[in-house]
Amino acid sequence: MAETDGRTGSVPAGSHPYRGALIGFGGIARNAHLPGFRHDPALRARLGIVAAVDPAPGASAGADIPVVPDRAALETMGTLDFVDVCTPTATHLETTLWALARGYHVVCEKPVALSRDEAAQLALAARNARRVVVPCHQYRYNPAWRQMLEWIRGGAIGRWHLAELSVYRPAADAGSDPRAQPWRTVAAESAGGILLDHGTHLLYSLLDAAGEQATGVRAWTGRLRHFDYGVEDTAQVAVEFPGRLATLLLTWSASHRENRVRFIGDRGTIDWQGGILRLERNGQAPESHDFSVQLDKRSYAGWFAALFSAFADAMDRGTDPAALDDITRVACVLEAAYTSARTGSRVAIG
Repeated sequence: MAETDGRTGSVPAGSHPYRGALIGFGGIARNAHLPGFRHDPALRARLGIVAAVDPAPGASAGADIPVVPDRAALETMGTLDFVDVCTPTATHLETTLWALARGYHVVCEKPVALSRDEAAQLALAARNARRVVVPCHQYRYNPAWRQMLEWIRGGAIGRWHLAELSVYRPAADAGSDPRAQPWRTVAAESAGGILLDHGTHLLYSLLDAAGEQATGVRAWTGRLRHFDYGVEDTAQVAVEFPGRLATLLLTWSASHRENRVRFIGDRGTIDWQGGILRLERNGQAPESHDFSVQLDKRSYAGWFAALFSAFADAMDRGTDPAALDDITRVACVLEAAYTSARTGSRVAIG
């Protein structure tokens, strides 16, 4: 087959077009996943979304693909190679296991697993089915994070020993229907609050920066403002590594929207606030980059497109053990954090 050049949209050598369906057709599917799959001709030639599943009344409104009310109806759509799980967090494990049992590859919204046991179930099912499971860890393709990792891995600040990561939001995302109770705030649907929602992104990014698994966690979760939520609106987590500490503060009870990240090393500091990323090397002039445009929500489809391209590569190979390891590492920290918050004690990660 011809090599893709990004202009003709031809399929790379060793690959073939894959047909898939979205499971869940809410805001994240419509506004991020579907545009990601359609981002450029090369990706459209490799991955095609031919249907969506969503039982909600009016789910098909404005859709340009068939939207069916239940998963069984996918059998009428012809051969499918993969599904993209865009349903609330509490359904991720069951939906992914269902898909693997039917021979589908899976890309799934974060977090895919909430515990070491769930991650082990998924890994076993994926190996038995000889299919891949890839988490939607699209922040890896965020240009600011990529620049930070380049600096960290290149030794720009030496060995970092302290990291501070914060997410401030006034409330949970309202979702596609602002009149309804946001599913992220309903425990039966979300399985947790801001620690699962925003915290997952920070955790896999932090683990990438550390290059190793965490050894222990201390955490607090609770509600400071939104007492009608069935889940935490705020979480504080201390994640331990050998000779390193990272602190995470995540809240839906802030007065405004803001992200902050700082890595402090023995030879300098990396600081990210808003769209500005700044590197301060000891004894050198600061280096600053403005990523405001690249971090605008209109750019998110490009991050998903890069993720989906990697997913297509994994389907070509027929295996992706690194993705399963990724799911497990994050699940272990999430499980430890919630256990620590519940017991009020440090939880070791073995």
